[in-house]
Amino acid sequence: MRRAAVLLRRGVLVVWLACVAAAIAIAARTHYVADLSAFLPSTPSAEQAVLLDQLRSGVAARLVLIGLEGGTPAARQAASRQLAQALREGGAFDAVHNGDHSQFEATGKFLFERRYLLSPAVDAQRFSVEGLKAGIDDTTSLLGTPAGALIKPVILRDPTGETIRMAEGMLPAQSPRMDGGVWVSQDGQRAVLLATTHADGADLDGQEKALAQVRERFGALKAEGVTLLVTGPASFAVGSRAKIKHEVELLALAGGVAIVGILLFSFGGSWRTLLVAVLPVACGVLAGVAAVSLAFGNVHGMTLGFGTTLIGEAVDYAIYYLIQARSRPGAPRGDGARRWTLESWPTVRLGLWTSICGFAALLFSGFPGLAQLGLFSVAGLAAAALTTRYVYTVIAPDGAPGAGMRRRLGEAVGACSAVLPRLRWPLVAVTLAAAAALAWWPSAWHANLASLNPVGPEQIKLDEELRREIGASDNGTIVAVAAADEAGVLMQAEAAGLRLDKLVASGAIGGYESPARLLPSPATQQRRREALPEPAVLAANLAQATADGPLPARRLGAFLTDVEAARAQPTLTLASLKGTPLAAALAAQVLPGEGARPWRALLRVQPVDPAGTVEVAALRAALADLPGTHVVNIADEVSSLYARYLKEALVQALLGALAVCVLLGVHLRSWRRLLRIAQPVAAAVVIVLAVMTGLGVALGILHLVGLLLAVAIGSNYALFFDQIRAQEDAQPPGIPFVVDTDTLASLALANITAGISFLLLAFSSIPVLSAVGQVVAPGIVLSLLLSAAFIPRRQR
Repeated sequence: MRRAAVLLRRGVLVVWLACVAAAIAIAARTHYVADLSAFLPSTPSAEQAVLLDQLRSGVAARLVLIGLEGGTPAARQAASRQLAQALREGGAFDAVHNGDHSQFEATGKFLFERRYLLSPAVDAQRFSVEGLKAGIDDTTSLLGTPAGALIKPVILRDPTGETIRMAEGMLPAQSPRMDGGVWVSQDGQRAVLLATTHADGADLDGQEKALAQVRERFGALKAEGVTLLVTGPASFAVGSRAKIKHEVELLALAGGVAIVGILLFSFGGSWRTLLVAVLPVACGVLAGVAAVSLAFGNVHGMTLGFGTTLIGEAVDYAIYYLIQARSRPGAPRGDGARRWTLESWPTVRLGLWTSICGFAALLFSGFPGLAQLGLFSVAGLAAAALTTRYVYTVIAPDGAPGAGMRRRLGEAVGACSAVLPRLRWPLVAVTLAAAAALAWWPSAWHANLASLNPVGPEQIKLDEELRREIGASDNGTIVAVAAADEAGVLMQAEAAGLRLDKLVASGAIGGYESPARLLPSPATQQRRREALPEPAVLAANLAQATADGPLPARRLGAFLTDVEAARAQPTLTLASLKGTPLAAALAAQVLPGEGARPWRALLRVQPVDPAGTVEVAALRAALADLPGTHVVNIADEVSSLYARYLKEALVQALLGALAVCVLLGVHLRSWRRLLRIAQPVAAAVVIVLAVMTGLGVALGILHLVGLLLAVAIGSNYALFFDQIRAQEDAQPPGIPFVVDTDTLASLALANITAGISFLLLAFSSIPVLSAVGQVVAPGIVLSLLLSAAFIPRRQR
């Protein structure tokens, strides 16, 4: 029998070690991501799909805004030209714009040779006698204007001015101020550049290398007195990741030192006990990473960051066991483990099930990131609890040696538990007042994505300044059209463009950018090609149109040759534009389809007033009957998406709370016990929410997740106080009941360690971390105090 028990214990250790080794192997091969689209819906609407495309590969997520200030204007202009050229040669950017178009000579020649396919003015009327005469008159009238310097060299090949018509469609409606051939700010004190990284918005490593290249190439310029400013989404994302990593490491170090000190003090300075105490935590994190990796194929950085907060509950399991599983005087080795398994494990197991119920609700979220948080929590807590139950009973069969400060802790909690029940009704009144305040005050659940942004106000101000100077809109309005292929989506963009032209003419919008202006659909190119007349017909029309005009037909032989050549030019496609600057511009506006996802073209709409907004309702009305077309206001869509995210999470949290109540009801089979366990936890949640609302804190998704964690930890305290009360109720009449001070000491120590961990998080400058800490730290302290107050001992 004894040999069988030994073999069973060894078998448990072998299985545990095998599981740990497998989890380590999976964690080592896990792909860690920081793509925010993981926290966007897995089944998005058409508008949300556009937003997802923008976050994953859209140009908005790849923008880098650069400012050069200080020094002389000439020094800034020279630095702008040199830096732009260096970045174009560096390979990390798809496009770099600074207003200097001298390097686009080859592209200009390419476009000029294909002007009869690209010019929106080309049709059959254009090459009639009247059309030619009007076109030539318009072009020659520009010779006396600033544009004349550009027209004069090519007027004999392009007398109808197709180059001008083409440029009018391609150039943006709003451009920065020019000085010395480069873009500058309105006050002329900065040279400004706009670059687009080759790396997608989700590829933070690639974006970090691109930003490093900007600093490196600028440093090599040695521009005297000129300083570099860099901002934009890429800079924000990379900076935020570095800031979060640094702060998490700092908090982990501070929290680790504090907890190690408390545990050493509590366990009489035993390093062995300390090492044993971290096993459930380590196993929990490993199990969480492995489970999420197997289920989702990757682990999001935010999931991992939240997972570290599981330390707060996982270390509780270790403390409960190491303090409570002491052997009785004279009892054989292993008496502590047997007694703990019999008396305390059912309570810990019930607490585990309630925690799993709470977090399991997140598994059914339509947001992959939220589902990852739920799975990580469920797997991590289960692994930590099972390690405590089955491994600790083998390697530490009699808990932790030494008294440490457990006796004093137990006595202190015992004294508090004698006083707090007297304050029960005042605390009930406080809870009811908090509930009434919550019902009276406007809901505080209105945080937005900006509230989670770790970027500082100075960086945001710089970004706003450079965007205003460059004319790069942040929260713009996009018309997204969809079709099955490249030709179809360009035709849809043209159809939407016809509607938008009317809005521009009526003054409803200021303008728009369309990929069809850079690359007309194959059908449009074919129509323009067919509109080009036979050489003999064109020559005859030209002779009549130029009679007595400033440009005699005999000087326009190159024009006739170019038109004849255009009649045989192949249709331009995205593939044929590869390697030209147009390809980079089109890549931001035409998103290829993949699988069930259609091709999309994005038309960015500009307001009449650059500082104003686009009237989205009017835009939607104008495009209402155009199939596959959606108007997306990025700011509105992000806000509605987060609101849906928060609403779904609130519903799931309520379902989780209901599942916890059902579980406790089924297990306890006593409404009275269910009520006395739920009371302190619910009261703690209500008071914390009321305080946060009263302080004007906008509550969001991380506060909600923090509340789930606070309930998970706090319910354990209530269950232990209920266990003590149940033991007291089961005591035969006449026999005095002596409360187990070790149990009280373990609750106090678990509360102190978890409270310190989350208190440190509450002071973090990272909103994601501080939101969790602000809720969990007071929530678990209140849960312990209210459990002592609301679950009094019978004899009092």
